Amino acid sequence: MKNVYPVFLTKTDTVVLVEVPDMDILTEGKDMVNAVEMARDAIELKCVSMEDEGMEIPLPSEIGVLDANKGTFAEEGMTVISLVDIDSGEYRRKIDTKTVRKNVTIPSWLNYEAEHAGINVSKVLQEALMNVLHVQRKYN
Repeated sequence: MKNVYPVFLTKTDTVVLVEVPDMDILTEGKDMVNAVEMARDAIELKCVSMEDEGMEIPLPSEIGVLDANKGTFAEEGMTVISLVDIDSGEYRRKIDTKTVRKNVTIPSWLNYEAEHAGINVSKVLQEALMNVLHVQRKYN
């Protein structure tokens, strides 16, 4: 799932505090770049966790209805509202590296040919599924 969520970024003397109001997420970064990265990571992790639990992922609020002065960290420094793009599918491919055993059925003659050609059937199946699904492994 790809989406764009509004976040409150509050710059203090030492860190940038982050609030994602639609997801009830609080985090921080050492600077603005890191704060946006931390926000993206936290949102994607929460989306993947919610997907795994069969929960409905909240839609992002319209940026115009949010008030930076009402954020959790509003009293800590100057708060701005920014947008953070997320891709939970890409995030899942990055973090979910476990393998799953699947039994597949192929004709005996095809198995014979694959074995004698030294072909890794599991690898070919993975590549074929990625091709059919139009996805790619971005992380090893």
